Amino acid sequence: MSLLKLGIPKGSLEEATIDLFAQAGWRITAHSRNYFPDIDDPDIRCSLLRAQEMARYVERGTLDLGLTGLDWILEAEADVEQICTLTYSKASNRPSRWVLVVPEHSKIRSVADLQGCKIATELVGFTRRYLAERGIAAEVEFSWGATEAKAVEGLVDAVVEITETGSTIRAHGLRIVEDLLVTDTRLIANHAAMRDPARRARIEQIALMLQAALTARHKVALKCNVPAERLDAVVALLPSLHAPTVSHLYDRQWLALETVVNADQVRDLIPRLCAAGAEGILEYEIRKMV
Repeated sequence: MSLLKLGIPKGSLEEATIDLFAQAGWRITAHSRNYFPDIDDPDIRCSLLRAQEMARYVERGTLDLGLTGLDWILEAEADVEQICTLTYSKASNRPSRWVLVVPEHSKIRSVADLQGCKIATELVGFTRRYLAERGIAAEVEFSWGATEAKAVEGLVDAVVEITETGSTIRAHGLRIVEDLLVTDTRLIANHAAMRDPARRARIEQIALMLQAALTARHKVALKCNVPAERLDAVVALLPSLHAPTVSHLYDRQWLALETVVNADQVRDLIPRLCAAGAEGILEYEIRKMV
């Protein structure tokens, strides 16, 4: 099989993507002023590209697969195969939102109020189609950056901007009117690459391992020792996938218990396990979970 050509998004997602691949089992090393990072897999060749451009290069076959946002796939109207959703970002594991934003005291209260208005955004094509589908005639212009500032300074009536929490928008004295699009990262592939059995197998391998790494980020493993007479009480507290693993210790009056739980449950669960009789409780991270 010839080299599998993989696109890594350059910019805000670059570090988070390289970290995700490391957790999944591939070490990618980027170099300053070099658009072709090293990867510890002789069958893969990496390229750094802006997420905004990724879908077009995958569609053309310049790349076999790449990672980019749903927003940029829709913006480019690219004909690519979406292999899987990978919800992660530079700041969190939450999806981002493209939102309609106006100054706090603006009279605009809904998308319908945009008739005849001027709007700035990086997501020009999507925004124009979104408004056209709703019969709204407005001027949508491309923003080369500092998009929120255009609304603050009154250069435009509204902006369409991406956010995770909305905190920066509010800090600038702006107001979110509506969500236009919820977006997250997608692993996308060229249709011809997916028709080739060898390439398809590698792409599916990468998808499986990336998803396994992301799933593991939300889970932890717990181990503890439990007196035999308290086992049922302890097990009743555990939100396990199936059932915990239980084995006898050398002292037959004690059992070792191991299970996987959601990471956000641990702070409440451990005190309850202690109260139920569990001892020697250990929590440890999981690298992958399939």
